[in-house]
Amino acid sequence: MSDFGLYIHWPYCLSKCPYCDFASVKIHGNTDLLKAGYRRDIKNAPGGHLVSIYFGGGTPSLMSADFMDFLMNQIYQKWTVAPDAEMTLEANPDAIDLEKMKAFKSMGINRLSVGVQSLKDKNLKFLGRRHSVQTALNCVRQAQEVFPRVNIDLMYALPHQSLKDWSQELNLALSLKLTHYSLYQLTIEEGTVFYHNHQKTCSDLQACRLYALTDDIMNQAHIPGYEVSNYACKGFESRHNMLYWTGKDYIGIGPAACGRVQGYATQNARSVGGWLKNEGEKEKLSVDQIRMERLLMGLRLRQQFYPDRGIDSRAVEQAKQKGWIIQTRQGIRPTIQGILMLNRLIEMLA
Repeated sequence: MSDFGLYIHWPYCLSKCPYCDFASVKIHGNTDLLKAGYRRDIKNAPGGHLVSIYFGGGTPSLMSADFMDFLMNQIYQKWTVAPDAEMTLEANPDAIDLEKMKAFKSMGINRLSVGVQSLKDKNLKFLGRRHSVQTALNCVRQAQEVFPRVNIDLMYALPHQSLKDWSQELNLALSLKLTHYSLYQLTIEEGTVFYHNHQKTCSDLQACRLYALTDDIMNQAHIPGYEVSNYACKGFESRHNMLYWTGKDYIGIGPAACGRVQGYATQNARSVGGWLKNEGEKEKLSVDQIRMERLLMGLRLRQQFYPDRGIDSRAVEQAKQKGWIIQTRQGIRPTIQGILMLNRLIEMLA
């Protein structure tokens, strides 16, 4: 097997946020019960050369240093790990401290992704976050002392959010001098507390204005968008996520984890109990399914061209006339207008 990435899902959080539809539950009991499942998944996975490891969740920064040491030992026994492999850990500001940061770094973690979500306390309360703005800022500054790469997540398009409010947040975030920012629009996903409470986001028009403002501010700061919701200084893009967006292989370990391995899609049971009982499902993808997935992912990239071979030339011409894409000999790439209409663009080209 050629170069690939590894995703490990940690299912526990301190509490469940009302907007979250990820597979996570409130932490309880003995997390050592997970070890048998992780050991089994790793043992049964194909071998090869790892270029990226990503610990997501949930809140993987909740795991103990001993648990991380166990996982790293399992990984190195199974796979060859590239000397420059990117090893990312997701963290919440209230679920990690300086001592744990240093312990994780000593085991190979070299990128910390901090789930800040907002830099206004009233928004943090609305989003159900446990930390304050000051806690988040302190966490990020500590992380910068420990890890060579630190990035944060922020969320916008909240109800009644003004351009001025978001501009203030974004500029405060930029004052941290980070090299990567993940900036997501709030969406109401089915099954979440927000969904059941009929929570609304801002209007579609305001969301477009906020996206355009985000792009302007980040470009002025010389941190351009390289994907729909991700901005980075050159060379600091998330290597792991780039595997997803460019159609490369990755193995999924843990409850709810999915993978794409040598033309197969893998999916583990969503609940911890279900995952511990079985190894998950594996499906051979058809040529059309692979093509559609690569189109869905490839058009999210903003600095790379997607090959236009096999796409209906009439659809490409129509998208160009609408100003949604540009086309060169290298292929096609969405404009900012195309990003704002991405779902319709993909439907057109598919």
